[in-house]
Amino acid sequence: MQSTLLLRLLQLASPSLPIGAYTYSQGLESAIEKGTVHDEQSARAWISESLHIIADFEAPIVWRLLLSFADRDIEAVNYWSDYFVAARDTAEFRAETIQMGYSLAKLVIDLKVADESLGAILQHRSEIPLPTAFAYAAEALAIPHEAALLGMLFSLVENQVLACVKSVPLGQVSGQKLLLSLHPAIEKAALHAQQLADDDLSNWAPGLSLLSMQHEIQYSRVYRS
Repeated sequence: MQSTLLLRLLQLASPSLPIGAYTYSQGLESAIEKGTVHDEQSARAWISESLHIIADFEAPIVWRLLLSFADRDIEAVNYWSDYFVAARDTAEFRAETIQMGYSLAKLVIDLKVADESLGAILQHRSEIPLPTAFAYAAEALAIPHEAALLGMLFSLVENQVLACVKSVPLGQVSGQKLLLSLHPAIEKAALHAQQLADDDLSNWAPGLSLLSMQHEIQYSRVYRS
């Protein structure tokens, strides 16, 4: 991978990307509140299971969106974007992906890195979920698809680890140890996402959905999901 493209990927996957990812825990705060996640071992189990869910649904959709943007296929982009939004089964999860998607898409526009044909694809969308905005940004920055998918997965896992470091709490060394141990799982999830057929996509995770709904009325909250 060329050094220029690697640097672009690092910037896109960085936790300092100004889209507000650090304000969301994706259900993790509820799991911590209930004691399901309480130490390094339980944190690893939670994140590993979350990664399985992502590998069966969000990551395959990102992969399809990367291919669709590369082909400038507006119909496919709209189909998979709407498909993903429709599958957000709680108000928090839906608001999360729309808010961060809007912020990332606006950032790409402000940076003026997308060509005219690419920019036109999202011009008339009222809602842009995060997977769509991420694929849009990756294509605008000419990041190879496989690397972009790995970067997306790493970013999601890193955000979960950081939430554990702050809220379980875990020490910084424990957090880095946990993140390093998840590298093989991230690689496996990326490969799985590229091979999954359309009819095999699934975001079935009723326990996570219930935690998300409970989080909406949780008395003490730091995160928005």
